[in-house]
Amino acid sequence: MRVLRGRAASRDADREVVARLLERAAEDGEASVRAWRPHRQLAFGRRDSRADDYHVAKKVADACDFAPVERSVGGRAVAYTGNTVAFAKVVPLEDMRIGMDERYETVTRAIQRALWRLGVPASRGEPEASFCPGDYSLQRDGKLVGVAQRVRKNAALVSGVVVVRDHEEIGGVLDPVYAALDVPFDPESVGSIAKAGGDGDPETVARTVEELLVGDEEAEVVSVPELADAETAG
Repeated sequence: MRVLRGRAASRDADREVVARLLERAAEDGEASVRAWRPHRQLAFGRRDSRADDYHVAKKVADACDFAPVERSVGGRAVAYTGNTVAFAKVVPLEDMRIGMDERYETVTRAIQRALWRLGVPASRGEPEASFCPGDYSLQRDGKLVGVAQRVRKNAALVSGVVVVRDHEEIGGVLDPVYAALDVPFDPESVGSIAKAGGDGDPETVARTVEELLVGDEEAEVVSVPELADAETAG
């Protein structure tokens, strides 16, 4: 299993890293894991982009110093402060029609164990009117984790977000953004590892999440710049 560390120089380049992992899994059958701190941004989902006042929501995000971007996986808007940890597990598939629930369960359990190790006894579920609502969320004094999945021919991506700290800032920007999108949202529903009394160091969180996602697999650690250089040379 390949383990990627670090992030690319720009938001767009960083998003391409995970896209390449998905392509590689489909072509070569190589699984991979990545846990990192994305650039500061507010990532909108496809459903958001169809809202009547989507342009207003993007302007609100930009005014709050959160660059608006659109993502291909996941549901509603998610804010990344620079301390927020994202994770991705990419696996090859023989049949894209089966295994979705099992992949969700496997990854969600791994993230839950990571939170326990970090001192947060998180449980399944989420408060009412949470950001990016979904069936595979984790909570403790507010929503901490959201999980999404994207399936394509021969490969699947299970990814998500862990709120490490900055829960008040995240709630503060998502409140007017969700209002513009006409989606129910309670800023008090946002939790964080730090708020729940756990280890709020983003790098510690990323490495713990990485370790639990890899599990017993043999890992080859590669930095994001090394991956880009290798693919350019190839």
